[in-house]
Amino acid sequence: METDVVGAKEVFPLLVVDVGTWQLDFTQVTIIPPDAMPSAYHRLLVHHHHMTVTLEDHYQDHLNVEVLSVRREDQSYHREIVLRTQKQNRIVQFGVVRIDLNCCSQSVQKAILAENTPLGRVLIEHNVLRRIEPTAFLKIAPGKKLMNWMELDRDMFLYGRMGVIFCDERPAIAVLEILAPLETIS
Repeated sequence: METDVVGAKEVFPLLVVDVGTWQLDFTQVTIIPPDAMPSAYHRLLVHHHHMTVTLEDHYQDHLNVEVLSVRREDQSYHREIVLRTQKQNRIVQFGVVRIDLNCCSQSVQKAILAENTPLGRVLIEHNVLRRIEPTAFLKIAPGKKLMNWMELDRDMFLYGRMGVIFCDERPAIAVLEILAPLETIS
């Protein structure tokens, strides 16, 4: 059974980011159970692994991060990004993260703040003990801003997940991960 959410503002204060931090322009967000996720998306979203690794395995290519916007408040670091394949420069994911830098070593903080490596790859390369816990699976009707960032030329539903990444058993990172449309991941 699907649960309609009137607007993104009702979802994100609890699970991902403060409304005032990001201006996410979804026209509709529906929280769906994992078994309602279309099969191609299910394979890529319903798991406890880093999306970086999952998408690199799927595309058989490394990913580059493109940082779209950043906000920092004390030890809280927020950013919106897209991930692109290296070989074809194809957008494969839009993401939003909120990171408690207090939960990260100085070397991990430095790598994150350099903004040139996907977050999952940073955590893996620095051997951070991590656990990824999805908190919700989403069906999203994107607004114009998200359509532009994902280079979409027509209306369509997107699928994603929200979750928490625990670093050394501390809830350190809140994530929103939205995959590129099905046509680009088949």
